[in-house]
Amino acid sequence: MCGLAGELKFDGGFVTFDGLTSMADAMAARGPDAQGTYVQSDIGLAHRRLSIIDLSDRAQQPMHDPSLGLTIVFNGAIYNYKELRPELEAKGYKFYSDGDTEVILKAFHAWGEACVERFHGMFAFAIWDRGNRTLTLARDRLGIKPLYLAPIRGGLRFASNMQALLAAGGVDTEIDPVALNHYMNFHAVVPAPYTIVSGVRKLPPATTMTVTADGKQTQRRYWEPVYGTPDEDLRVSEDEWRDRVLDALRVAVQRRLVADVPVGVLLSGGVDSSMITALVAEQTGGNLDTFSVGFETVGNEQGDEFRYSDVIAEKFGTRHHKIQVNSRERLLPSLPGCIASMSEPMVSHDCIGFYLLSQEVAKNVKVVQSGQGADEVFGGYHWYPPLMEKGAGSADYARLFRDRTHEEFLSVVHPRYRNGDHAGQFIEEMFDKPGASSAVDKALRLDTTVMLVDDPVKRVDNMTMAWSLEARVPFLDHELVELAAKVPPELKAGHGGKHILKEAARKIVPSEVIDRPKGYFPVPALKYIQGDTLDYVRGVMDSQKARERELFDRAYVDQLLDKPEEQITPLGGSKLWQVTLLEAWLQTNGL
Repeated sequence: MCGLAGELKFDGGFVTFDGLTSMADAMAARGPDAQGTYVQSDIGLAHRRLSIIDLSDRAQQPMHDPSLGLTIVFNGAIYNYKELRPELEAKGYKFYSDGDTEVILKAFHAWGEACVERFHGMFAFAIWDRGNRTLTLARDRLGIKPLYLAPIRGGLRFASNMQALLAAGGVDTEIDPVALNHYMNFHAVVPAPYTIVSGVRKLPPATTMTVTADGKQTQRRYWEPVYGTPDEDLRVSEDEWRDRVLDALRVAVQRRLVADVPVGVLLSGGVDSSMITALVAEQTGGNLDTFSVGFETVGNEQGDEFRYSDVIAEKFGTRHHKIQVNSRERLLPSLPGCIASMSEPMVSHDCIGFYLLSQEVAKNVKVVQSGQGADEVFGGYHWYPPLMEKGAGSADYARLFRDRTHEEFLSVVHPRYRNGDHAGQFIEEMFDKPGASSAVDKALRLDTTVMLVDDPVKRVDNMTMAWSLEARVPFLDHELVELAAKVPPELKAGHGGKHILKEAARKIVPSEVIDRPKGYFPVPALKYIQGDTLDYVRGVMDSQKARERELFDRAYVDQLLDKPEEQITPLGGSKLWQVTLLEAWLQTNGL
């Protein structure tokens, strides 16, 4: 887990160390263990390293192989690198390090950009081929690792977070109206290639991009799950599906234990993180650190789930760390740092929870496994069961998921941003795509390949990397995702949701954790905004910058400030926090 950046000039200009250094410095938290740069006239690469696999200097980046004429910067982890290495050695390649970075470099030389199809892992990388003067960029199948792009005058820059690109300058920082429409309507999910900043784009997941020295760009999508039960699996029993799921998850967890440092688990107390804890304990013999975070209760909104995480920690004998956060003492003072760590504005309340949790976890371990993705992959959210009804479609999904109607959106933003229902159109296009037949599977495909990427996964990556902590997500093992896509919809969304996963869980975790009401990462202070939190919000929205920006209709903002508890989205979020977070993020980044 690291930070990468680079620049390629098309106009005969030269890349400067100053620009690369500015980008690298903006990613210091992603890689505190080492840094390096590579510059050859019109190409420059920079890297910040968090040492997880092969801790020696031989694995430093940028990694250059003069005999192959290739140089790489890489962020992530290739879990099957030890299996790929002998295959490459048989082809005659010699290795000088013991890590996964050099395996990517040799694999690229052997198989070209198609090498990504052989990798199990999470990754973003850039490889410069000196011989044919091409730059290849790549991102993993589920977009676990970020890669941002900024077209600049006479060239292209790229980096692991947006702050690095902004630090180097020369970026159009106007707000993108398409992205704003998504942000306000689609739970702050802004699908690739868009970002909230017009001059910054992001490489889509499961995509490779080739850039020639003269600026020609080509992209290739190399993976997309197909939803629906194959004919040969139509007679598979529920018990067999259950066993297949558990076996695939066991493999996914085992893969993510590959490291030269200890691996812990973020244990929320839900079924997903409990299953991961059980399977990691199975592999490690119980020699395991687990971590939970909780906030104070507000009204009827419980602020922690310690009673469930305690059950799992006790059963599997983990060294369990419970982190209790007082909102006044820690949440408010930590919000600016949390927001500054967001590559893009992310409205979910639990960003601050992950931020504070990661701060404490990083004092004990450098790597954790986390349960993100199970709900999107196996149908755990409340909007899936209604989609099983006959005739359900995109309109039903939009009604259940969208934060507001398009009509409300038009009354919220300044007239210059009223240019179409981009979020609604996107949902319809995703539902119309071939490769999924039932409404449930169409929604699961959308959520797994888009919403998950630009909400839960990005949230975990940003908040953990703020404290130099690597998070691995077994539920996003691409083979497990492919298997889940084949499971009949009723076994995923039926019986209240996530049925087949819960049945698999019964074989390894206590039923009291499985049969409990579904919980979320609760941060009541950012849902029911009052007291000191409301004072903070007023300070942001009443600031001179916010008033001059005129992003939102002032009467609407005043209405939210007057009665914030009455303005809650269908997903249980605060509409006041949604607008405040965006404005605070813009101000934090000097925009």
